[in-house]
Amino acid sequence: MAIDLPPLPYPKDALAPVISTQTLEFHHGKHHQAYVTNTNKLIAGTDLESADLETLIRKTAGDPAKAGLFNNAAQVWNHTFYWHCLKPNGGGKPTGAIAGRIQADFGSYEKFLEDFKNAAVTQFGSGWAWLALAGGKLEILKTANADTPLVHGKKALLTVDVWEHAYYLDYQNRRPDYVAAVLEKLVNWEFVNSQL
Repeated sequence: MAIDLPPLPYPKDALAPVISTQTLEFHHGKHHQAYVTNTNKLIAGTDLESADLETLIRKTAGDPAKAGLFNNAAQVWNHTFYWHCLKPNGGGKPTGAIAGRIQADFGSYEKFLEDFKNAAVTQFGSGWAWLALAGGKLEILKTANADTPLVHGKKALLTVDVWEHAYYLDYQNRRPDYVAAVLEKLVNWEFVNSQL
């Protein structure tokens, strides 16, 4: 079962000016594609060749001998999830069930925003900021490199990619500006609600 590069859920220019067409061309077309290509090379001829993506990630997590496969497969999953967390004219205060959950677990949307931005901005080096469900409660976490809530018994609801390739062409070293713009203008709260 080959792993495929899923198409973006919107045209490449749909997130501009927050995320430019050029960034999406590189990020989806080159970086995400490279993780897909590498994953397929690493599973070819192995007992994992017919496994689906989540099985690949779970079976290789924490195994130093399979770190290359884990890193590539998890990055395929993380990126696919990230694209769905974004939409043109999104962002702002959440609606639906997630709005009530954020209010209950963080006290206010503003507190959630502050904590989520802090996680994204303080992730040292490459990684991800996440809103996840763990034990029936929302939590914010950050993961390094390809790490993902999937292998920690947590249900991902929202992510922002803070690898430099996600924002450097548009924001250079201004990660806080990128994170704030994504949260204010691109978050797909309908998708987040669908993950609850």
